[in-house]
Amino acid sequence: MTAAFSRLTALTLCLLLAACDDSGKPWHATDITGAMPKLAFHMVRANDGQVVTADNYRGRVVILYFGYTHCPDICPTTLANLSEVLKRLDTRAYEVSVLFVSVDPDRDTLPVLGAYARGFAKQIDGLSGPPNGLAALTRRYRVLYSVTKESPGHPYEVMHSNSVFFFDRSGRARLVTTSTDDIAGITDDVERLLE
Repeated sequence: MTAAFSRLTALTLCLLLAACDDSGKPWHATDITGAMPKLAFHMVRANDGQVVTADNYRGRVVILYFGYTHCPDICPTTLANLSEVLKRLDTRAYEVSVLFVSVDPDRDTLPVLGAYARGFAKQIDGLSGPPNGLAALTRRYRVLYSVTKESPGHPYEVMHSNSVFFFDRSGRARLVTTSTDDIAGITDDVERLLE
């Protein structure tokens, strides 16, 4: 009984420590440190047409989100919430990049994607790329998406996961959330990643 209790206590302690950083304070988002690969991609940045990789964002906290510009609700809400986080960070927002990766590159042309992303905040970069680049990036972070083209009796339809990933300055995956409604909590998490 004592050995089983000791193992249970040790397991509980490990789980509690996994949800905290070095300060012992729990994160608001889910801690995925060590569970996901480092930030890596090869995409085109919509606002200037430049090919970019994760190295272009090294030294910054990166928030990665997948969506599309015609999304009626979740994408604009998520980007508006992240824009509010950036406002709350004040001047530190310039040390953060939000990468909005389009899962609908056929309709999200670079001009459309760039204008959409920048409409929320200048720290939000719309990213697009060839289908193989998008497929590689979504596979890397286990993001599901599908695009069904319009056909007789069926409208154009896009489905995507709503996970938002947070990477530290070295590109390590640190946090994930499926809701950005807790703006104060996300702001606190990003501030801690900036330290």
